[in-house]
Amino acid sequence: MNSAVPVLTVDGPSGSGKGTISALVAQRLGWHLLDSGALYRLVAFGAGRHQIDLADETALAEYAAGLDVSFELVPGATEVRILLEGEPVGAAIRTEACGNSASRVAALGRVREALLQRQRDFRQPPGLVADGRDMGTVVFPDAEVKIFLTASVEERARRRYKQLIEKGISANLADLMKEIAERDARDTQRAVSPLKPAADAVVLDTSEMNINEVVDKVLALCRERFDNLPQ
Repeated sequence: MNSAVPVLTVDGPSGSGKGTISALVAQRLGWHLLDSGALYRLVAFGAGRHQIDLADETALAEYAAGLDVSFELVPGATEVRILLEGEPVGAAIRTEACGNSASRVAALGRVREALLQRQRDFRQPPGLVADGRDMGTVVFPDAEVKIFLTASVEERARRRYKQLIEKGISANLADLMKEIAERDARDTQRAVSPLKPAADAVVLDTSEMNINEVVDKVLALCRERFDNLPQ
């Protein structure tokens, strides 16, 4: 691990805004971005493409270890362009079904172990914004700034509902609330790397905050810790 390269970790539960905030902060800082949650979605999606059973932990771990993925920041956009084996798959891996499969994959210890070094390899100059659920506790425990974003289940479901409707995808708010609550339970109670804030993380409840307010708060925390950051 290249400990000389600064890292900001942004952890939190599903729907807390990690991806949007991380992409915007990475753009403002001119840093690289790691969307670790996408890695598990990519493994789940790729498993389907390559006919790997989600119950076959050995095969999933082997596929994860050689995962061919890259993230491209799009100026001004709140999402990154995700390439799997050279093909854009951003929309394909963002379905609720893929998210639920990814949550199952993420609970497998051998898959998490296979992806650990893959994630650490994203730590390149001038810096890295690492978005996920165990970035500050497991992947980059030495990160200088750690953020844990959270929001109420109701607010996270509302945001997800709005996002899906804007994309022309039908959704049911009650179903989304149920799915998010169930995913929270799986992620916080799993035996391997359960979802929790790092002991030295700053916890931000974004239920009553807009995107710009959260980005400004995160950047302010970074400027307190890192030198020579762009304004």
